[in-house]
Amino acid sequence: MKLIKTKTLFLFCFLPLLLWSQETSLLGKVEASSDLENIHVLNITSNKFTTTNIVGAFKITAKLNDTIRFTAIKYISKEIIISLKDLSSKRIKVELEELINQLDEVIVGKILTGDLDSDVKNTDEETPVNFYDLGIPGYKGPQKTQNQRRLNEATTGSGIIPLNPIINAISGRTKMLKKRIRDERNNTLIMSIKDRLGEDFFLSYPLQKERQIDFLFFASEDPNFEARCRNISDVKIIIYLEEKLKQYKQNMVSSKE
Repeated sequence: MKLIKTKTLFLFCFLPLLLWSQETSLLGKVEASSDLENIHVLNITSNKFTTTNIVGAFKITAKLNDTIRFTAIKYISKEIIISLKDLSSKRIKVELEELINQLDEVIVGKILTGDLDSDVKNTDEETPVNFYDLGIPGYKGPQKTQNQRRLNEATTGSGIIPLNPIINAISGRTKMLKKRIRDERNNTLIMSIKDRLGEDFFLSYPLQKERQIDFLFFASEDPNFEARCRNISDVKIIIYLEEKLKQYKQNMVSSKE
C-alpha cells in the first residue's frame, strides 16, 4: 500500500515535467468567418509548419510553452502559447478575426466630361497648400497606412505626463499595432519578391503550383526575413529562398508522417 502511494505521488509530481519536455501531437481547429483552408500554422519555437484543411482542421506537434502562430492574408495574425491543458486534451481551438481594409475617406466630386478645358473650369480643386511657402513645417514623406496612423496616435500625447502612450502600452495595443505594421510590410515584400523572382525561382526549384504562394508566406514568417530580403540583392534573396524551401519540404514530409 505504501509503495502504491509512493508511485502515485511520484506521478503526480513529475507528470508536469514530463509534459514540459516531450512533444505532443495536437489536433487543432481554426474558427473564422470563411475560407478556412490553407491558413498557415507555424510552431515558432520548434519551427514546424502545417496548414489547415477545408474545414479549418490541422495537426501539429508542440510542447509546453511553445508559441503557435496563425496567419492568412484575410485574417489578423494570432499567436497562442501551449498550456498544460492543451497538452492534456491534445486539442486546441483558435478563433481568427477578419482583417478589414477600410477606406479612410470617400470624396464625391463633379462628373467629368472628357473635355480638358471644360473639366478644369468645372472642378473645385484648389492648389495644395505649400507649407514651406507659408513658413510652416509640413510632412511631405510617403503617405502612412491606416495602421501606421493608428500607431502614431497610440504613441503620442500631450501634457506633462502623456497618458495615451502609457495606456496603450499597458493594454498591449501599441504592441499589436507594431505587429500589424510588420505583417503589412512583410506581405508587401514577399509579393514583390514573387512578382520579380517567383517564376525563375520555381523553374529552377520546382514546387507544385498550388503550394508556391504557401511556401512564400512560410518564408516570410522567419524572424530573419526582413534582414535577409529587404534592400538585398536578388542573388542573396534566391539563396535565402533555397534554404527555406529545403525546410518547407522537410516540414511537408513531417506533416504527412
